[in-house]
Amino acid sequence: MPVRPTIAIAAGALGSIALAFAGSVWTADDIVAQLSQRAAAAAADAGAPDVTADFTAINGWPSRHPLLVGGEDLGEQTRADAAQAIAAIPGVGGIRWSDGTMAAESGAVPLKPMHCQDDVEALLRARTVRFEESSSAMDTASRELLDEVEAALRPCLGSIIAITGHTDNSGPEPGNLALSRERANAVRNALISRGIPADGLRAIGRGSSNPVDGLDPADPANRRIEFSVIATEPLAPTPVDTPGAR
Repeated sequence: MPVRPTIAIAAGALGSIALAFAGSVWTADDIVAQLSQRAAAAAADAGAPDVTADFTAINGWPSRHPLLVGGEDLGEQTRADAAQAIAAIPGVGGIRWSDGTMAAESGAVPLKPMHCQDDVEALLRARTVRFEESSSAMDTASRELLDEVEAALRPCLGSIIAITGHTDNSGPEPGNLALSRERANAVRNALISRGIPADGLRAIGRGSSNPVDGLDPADPANRRIEFSVIATEPLAPTPVDTPGAR
């Protein structure tokens, strides 16, 4: 049977669109690869060689708005220098750290806390997410508390929720730092299992470096989880963010 002209034309158009779409993705990937290389060099020059820039959006597409990962042990000034150096690279848009702070093209800019943080802090004033000693395992009461935390966070979905783990100063600090990260990740996983989207949750470990004001650093009450709920601003799509037929 002969192919109808309209069908042939439509098929040809679809094929052209598919080829153009594929070509745009390859172009975007090339751009992102170049930006990644420049970001690594910029971070190293700023004294933060362990900081990496992930130029991938939540939906998996390449993006010019990178997520900076690493550098947890660096001083704030070094982190700011690294962020500003990467933000200054031509083609890079607004950038943010994995702990929820953002650096725009003009420099590092902390975002506005949201009301959900106050709601969660109110829950944690009377109760604490508790862990077994030298473990990231939570007790039953803490799991019930996380049910309430999840409900308090839900109105602010779409924001960045930073989960920070702390320990007392018993034991060597490298172990404390690793344990605090494990505890923060345990809470993150618990919130994900309760329906909080994973892409907005950031788990951070601070070890014993930030004890509660007025408490002895060895006090077990320093074994705690803190939350920061930070408003985000929608990023305008760019050709790299939304590759498609041209």
